Amino acid sequence: MNILYAIFLGIVQGATEFLPVSSSGHLVLAASFLDVEEASLAFDVFLHLGTLVAVVIYFRRDFWLMARALLAWRDKNAETAALRMLALQLAAGTVPAVVAALLCGDFIETNLRHPLVVAITLAGVGLLLLLGEKAGAHRRDFASITWLDTLLIGCAQALAIIPGVSRSGITMTAGLFRGLNRQAVARFSFLLSAPIICGAGVYKVPEIIRHGFAPGQGGFYLAGFLSSAISGYLVIAFLLHFIRTRTFVVFAYYRFALAALVVLTLLLR
Repeated sequence: MNILYAIFLGIVQGATEFLPVSSSGHLVLAASFLDVEEASLAFDVFLHLGTLVAVVIYFRRDFWLMARALLAWRDKNAETAALRMLALQLAAGTVPAVVAALLCGDFIETNLRHPLVVAITLAGVGLLLLLGEKAGAHRRDFASITWLDTLLIGCAQALAIIPGVSRSGITMTAGLFRGLNRQAVARFSFLLSAPIICGAGVYKVPEIIRHGFAPGQGGFYLAGFLSSAISGYLVIAFLLHFIRTRTFVVFAYYRFALAALVVLTLLLR
């Protein structure tokens, strides 16, 4: 591994983690068609930690206020209570994905990391995203998110363990079908990413300890981490600005185009 390769993978991870186009799907396709070597477990964790840092820094005020609200458990102030409920919703919304990963993660990792699976999920979720964009009322704001919304979006997030689905794509789609506006679904999806990324990293720590770190790779881990964090932060800022005046439709069309390209490439092999 060289520095440019580490930076490339970091940028891919940071950009596709928050755009509704699937980071895992892109990495599977890169490994299959571009002979890009898949990252080691430790390096993969560093890439994900980069995206975690990006979302925590971007939404640092939200996370700080939620932490304060949780510590002030007896405070009945309406704003504090709302922040406390949001923190609990993010925790509850993470549970379905954790259960799915524990029950099905190994099977999916072994059997579904294939370009054809990625093509199918890219197109399928792209269609759902398009339908959600067209059928959604887009009237409800972030403050209107309910426990039912959280449950449904959390269950949708559980599907993101399948390559090509896209964690952000499926959670934003679920939010659109619930009538939330684009800014609300994007913000909730980004906030919801923090606990699941953090949990996945912690879960892999024992395995990393068993396998150890490749000697002399510290610089590459750092390069991947920084490029993932920086690109992730920029993409969050870009998408939140983009959807103020535009829709998610362009991402659905991108998914269709990439899925078609994958299928065509497989047929011509």
